Amino acid sequence: MVDQARARRLAKRIMTIVGTAIEYEIKDPRLHFVTVTDARVTGDLREATVYYTVMGESLSAEPDYEGAAAGLAKAAGVLRSKVGAATGIKFTPTLSFVLDTVPDAARQMEELLSRAREVDERVARVAADASHAGDADPYKTERESED
Repeated sequence: MVDQARARRLAKRIMTIVGTAIEYEIKDPRLHFVTVTDARVTGDLREATVYYTVMGESLSAEPDYEGAAAGLAKAAGVLRSKVGAATGIKFTPTLSFVLDTVPDAARQMEELLSRAREVDERVARVAADASHAGDADPYKTERESED
């Protein structure tokens, strides 16, 4: 029987252990800008997927995705050992690392929203100076005759 609550708790614990180990214990310079964002564990607790992001050294620098993936692949055994020692479960899940695309998608959404705001502002400026194309009262009304 699959206990989803236990799998979620274990995933959260794995995320914490791996993130802390990458930050403080693993000395690989390729992992210096790696941040663990999420972890998922299968229902049988045999496999864990750890999601990560890579930040650039500066705002203008492109992140080294390939180097980070190679560093994580090299450190996978050490990280799995740390997860096994820290959790104390009977079978330590195998770790696989997947680049998290959520931050990139969020950045793209922010760019689209800022473009939409700019267009809305331009439309509002044009509308403020605009006048009606026809009469002020476009509906036909009976006009009073001048007697």
